[in-house]
Amino acid sequence: MQHSIRRSFALAGSAALVLASIPFGAARAEDTKVAQATDKANELGVMAVNLKDAVKLNYGFQGALQGAGTPNQAGLGAFIPLKVSKNSVAFVDMLVNANFNDYGSYSSIGDTKVSGTTFSTSTRLGYRWLNNNRSWMYGINAGYDSRPMATGPTDNGVAVTDSQTVFFQQVAVNAEAKTNKWSASAYGLIPVGEYGLRSGKIAVINSAYGAEPLTTIGLDLGYNISPALMLTLGYYYQACEKNPQYYLSGADSSGVKARLAYDITNQLQAGVDYSYDDNFKSRVTGSLKFRFGGGGMNQKTQPPISPVIQALQVTPAYRDVRVANSTAIAQQLALVFMGRSLDTQLASATANLLNGSQPSVALQTAFYNAAVSEGYYR
Repeated sequence: MQHSIRRSFALAGSAALVLASIPFGAARAEDTKVAQATDKANELGVMAVNLKDAVKLNYGFQGALQGAGTPNQAGLGAFIPLKVSKNSVAFVDMLVNANFNDYGSYSSIGDTKVSGTTFSTSTRLGYRWLNNNRSWMYGINAGYDSRPMATGPTDNGVAVTDSQTVFFQQVAVNAEAKTNKWSASAYGLIPVGEYGLRSGKIAVINSAYGAEPLTTIGLDLGYNISPALMLTLGYYYQACEKNPQYYLSGADSSGVKARLAYDITNQLQAGVDYSYDDNFKSRVTGSLKFRFGGGGMNQKTQPPISPVIQALQVTPAYRDVRVANSTAIAQQLALVFMGRSLDTQLASATANLLNGSQPSVALQTAFYNAAVSEGYYR
């Protein structure tokens, strides 16, 4: 009897398990089929996009508020596809910006306020391509940037004379990768020309300060919070040219930054940027970009163009020539030596420098030697 009961329970349990597994197994199989069908449809949709329809000329205007070594600016830009193939695009991108005065009593480069208006340029030649299933976009671009910089008064009350307009240049290189959710971008900004990397030259911008373009290398990582909202976090290292006999330079430092960008429409994007480094400290800036044209930018498409394909026609970043201030040693020492017992030449020079006069090379050398002898500068 007990054996029969146990056998009956076993058979009943087995039957229950079989019956229970039928609907759930069928449901799981159906879910799998639906997921596979959705993935295939998505893949077919992406693969069906003709890049010659999706990547086209786009143009418009852009603007940004002053940041860490960058000016208030606004201008025009254009992305021009040179050759669009099945899975790649070669392009050129050009910007021209008007650079304006620093606002209020707040310098964008350190102590001396940037004055306006000057015009900067930026050009990029690039190549972007998709992987086989179009889930990744890779790209590389390089180019040349120029920035004339006019200067005005200081933001710290130091009197200056002989304000100058100087000209800075750089070459830039950028490698990038993007999926529908994530992005990564590495870049380098390298000054060239008269005040280029390893020139050892600092541009004289007035009687108390110099300025130099910054060599900058960095890495940014981005995440699409939503289709229209992207968060980017980055690290950078900056270095400046040095002329220790005449200028105190302190821009060399690492920095961190963050950007939140929002696509208000397919054509209009607004962004807020924050950065911090030991030279510029905390800086907050905003930007706005509006573009006409471009495949799928002004209309809805079926199937929708994925962020990976849209990235093929995005204007490259990292276009500004970043500039920092250096303090003339003679001016700095005039403040240090003020009120001290000095020889006649240095005493007279101290008074003149504090009134904003431009020191001669011989006088700067005399101040440098005095600094060394006092252990102020080594």
